[in-house]
Amino acid sequence: MENRIVIPHFVKKVTAVIMIIAVVFAQPPLNVQADEPNLRLYAKAAVLMDADSGRVLYDRCGDEQLAMASTTKIMTLIVTLENANLEDTVSVSSYAASMPPVHLGMRSGEQYRLKDLLLSLMLESHNDSAVAIAEHVGGDVEGFAGLMNRKAAEIGCENTYYITPNGLDAAKDDKFHSTTARDLALVMAYCVTKSPQKEMFLEITRTPNHSFTDLSGRKSFSCVNHNAFLNMMTGALSGKTGFTAKAGYCYVGALRRDGKTFVVALLACGWPNHKTYKWSDTRALMEYGLANYNYRSFDEVEIPSAAMEDVIVSNGQTQKIGEKINMPVKIAADKTGAETVSEGLLMREDEKVTIALQKVKALTAPVRKGQEIGYLSYMVGNQEWKRVCLVATEDIDAVDFGWCFQQVVQKWLFGSGADKDAVIGKSGSGSSRTISK
Repeated sequence: MENRIVIPHFVKKVTAVIMIIAVVFAQPPLNVQADEPNLRLYAKAAVLMDADSGRVLYDRCGDEQLAMASTTKIMTLIVTLENANLEDTVSVSSYAASMPPVHLGMRSGEQYRLKDLLLSLMLESHNDSAVAIAEHVGGDVEGFAGLMNRKAAEIGCENTYYITPNGLDAAKDDKFHSTTARDLALVMAYCVTKSPQKEMFLEITRTPNHSFTDLSGRKSFSCVNHNAFLNMMTGALSGKTGFTAKAGYCYVGALRRDGKTFVVALLACGWPNHKTYKWSDTRALMEYGLANYNYRSFDEVEIPSAAMEDVIVSNGQTQKIGEKINMPVKIAADKTGAETVSEGLLMREDEKVTIALQKVKALTAPVRKGQEIGYLSYMVGNQEWKRVCLVATEDIDAVDFGWCFQQVVQKWLFGSGADKDAVIGKSGSGSSRTISK
């Protein structure tokens, strides 16, 4: 008979509880270990970007489409700055006046100066100001959303969809008001480095406080900037907070220090009562960027010798039909294939720049001086960050009927030892070319 050990019922219960606790504590906390060993973040989606190049330096779920709350308003501001006059008079509609808190408290029929409403929008994040601005600039909210979406596409956003100018949660057909951390960072990078209105964008978003009245002078308002990041780190440039029940706490901010400009974008960075998570995440990412990334010049990388080797040109006008020309090549002056950083790139010390060469080995005349015959791609990882074109150094005309006729006449009149240049003029004169037999 088999011996069996009987385990008391209360022991089974205690064992089960211990196992459950062990499983729970084995799961990662909300501030899970991020890709970099020294970064512990709360945000569901986070990106650290080099604002000058658009290069993503740190990425957690950077392409996941999420609600963005009032970080929307940086796009509302830049679209307005680029399409309207700050001294415009804005008339308030009943729809704008109906917006929920946080709001300025404007009423239908009131009139305001546009710049005052933009400060209300960015300092206090007033939802009614956003709608009044949108209706003034775009005709209505839908028209303004169209301007926002076109600007997002122009900037390079791939997974962003604007429905409202204030960031309140909204859906339309099968889409919802949303962005990604990568796209949000791209928008802020554009606002602080590339927009023709970047200086005014910075002036408005950095204003500590602002008082104003409606145009009748009967109502007075005072706004205070709630972007704590501006006083948190040396070099803080700009930023915008956001919160809705769907989005959670969000933030996008920019910093410039030591010649480097960083943008941090955070989505779903905690819910009440975790309002401060966005500040600790922003500081952690900015400090990581400052400590680990420095500009490295592409000029430090040696150009492969094959890039400067002569190109063989056939069917060119030479002293003898059938001869080939060894044509030297050169690097085009300051010509890049796309918008890239020409001087260098923010890189970690362990990253390397490699050069990929694309170049034709042979050409058939005609060839024109300055004609592109190849390029050098400066690569960091699998991405090209600079392109330098290789070009032809001279004009080489093709053999044609006229040239052949000249050769026949020359041979018939003067023989093989004649001064051919005197007969055919400039053909071949002053050239640095060499001939391949």
